Amino acid sequence: MQSTNLKPAYKRNLPHIQPLGATFFVTFRLKGSVPWVKIQELRIAYRARVAEFKAKYGKYANEYIQEERQRFFLVYDKLLDQVLTGPTYLKQPEIAAEVEKQLHRFDGELYSLLAYCIMPNHVHMLIDTGEESEDMFLEEELEKLEHHQLHRIMNRIKGASARYCNLLLGHTGKFWQRESFDRFIRDEKHLHNVISYILENPVKAGLVRHWEEWPFSYWKVYEE
Repeated sequence: MQSTNLKPAYKRNLPHIQPLGATFFVTFRLKGSVPWVKIQELRIAYRARVAEFKAKYGKYANEYIQEERQRFFLVYDKLLDQVLTGPTYLKQPEIAAEVEKQLHRFDGELYSLLAYCIMPNHVHMLIDTGEESEDMFLEEELEKLEHHQLHRIMNRIKGASARYCNLLLGHTGKFWQRESFDRFIRDEKHLHNVISYILENPVKAGLVRHWEEWPFSYWKVYEE
């Protein structure tokens, strides 16, 4: 699950650190699901804090930055649960089912699907990309790769699901927001915390009393 092959990749406005063959917690949302001004406010505040940490702690700032990024994500995710003035297509059972279908479609091919939760306007998922990396590349080849693994996976998931969901809705144009939010799993404790966070999202949002009641949640261990 862990990897030392760290490569920073900067896609759009959110910083990403994506280890090859790691386990990732990814959140992606519908296009226009949160007002642009709210996202900009978060970004400005986050960048200001990062600049503050770098100035104060220098080369030791990374730990503080990672903590701030986690706080940034929690605020961002709370917005997704509370701001429902944008599209909420995923609360339609047939749309959520199509997204589920595409998440499972690539399970065992691009990743091992560990958990997910499909909320009205966003998706949380946990995937292990380790098996794909080990099967496809020799260790020395991994060192030479420009890391595009997670980016490629998200393109496949978003591209396929957007196409079929738009057909069901009778829509055209962008379905998903281009940007996703991802974090790699550091250790077993982090893994368990993330699984709990994913499964409890509908409970915290007040949609159900117990996570098992939410029809579009999945936990591999529970299913097995």
